[in-house]
Amino acid sequence: MSETDSLLEFPCQFAIKAMGKSRDDFDAIVVEIVRRHAGDIREGAVSSRPSRAGTYVSVTVMIEATSREQLDAIYQGLTDHPDVLMAL
Repeated sequence: MSETDSLLEFPCQFAIKAMGKSRDDFDAIVVEIVRRHAGDIREGAVSSRPSRAGTYVSVTVMIEATSREQLDAIYQGLTDHPDVLMAL
């Protein structure tokens, strides 16, 4: 898919969401993976929400996306990590 085929216009604000088993460092794992491809993440750009039973957690990171390739690399990094069960 080329840049002109994308429905997104870059640069743009984009929410990356990752879900995994609830653990103390899951937020840090997700942020570190996103930071590899998106650079510094601004204060307040990360939020997390536990599941109703507290077994799982979702972490959302707002970034300034610069390209489809950047987003693909972030999602690949997240899905490759054994603690990330799903990335949206």
